[in-house]
Amino acid sequence: MDRAFEKIDHVGIAVRDLDAAVEAYTRLTGVEPAHRQRVDSDGIEAVMFEVGESRIELLGSTRDDSKIANFLAKRGGGLHHVAYGVHDVQESLDHFAALGLELLDTCPRRGAAGRLVAFLHPSAAGGVLTELCQPDPQAAGAHE
Repeated sequence: MDRAFEKIDHVGIAVRDLDAAVEAYTRLTGVEPAHRQRVDSDGIEAVMFEVGESRIELLGSTRDDSKIANFLAKRGGGLHHVAYGVHDVQESLDHFAALGLELLDTCPRRGAAGRLVAFLHPSAAGGVLTELCQPDPQAAGAHE
């Protein structure tokens, strides 16, 4: 593996009131959301803003037992994760496992906008939850 990450794909921000946050970020960024999707398997709703070459993902909870609901209960709103674009999520997971880093996922799964994703434990990156994203160019909201 030449390098672990291709780019910073997006930052994920957990919010209590998704609609209010969407309104605030629309004013703040000057752009409309590029994509909005419920991910029922994770109990979240995600809204993606494309800002130049970067993206901001707002995350709201749709269930009391979701990871975002848990995050909000413990920490309130704010930075939830940093996501990095990778060429191949499974190859990246294998690489990080070989380095002895703690993984939250051992195989990729479908995330918002059809991307393959997986997460590294915050201990792998100085306390920051790290998402690995493999964009699907055919998926709605995909951006490379």
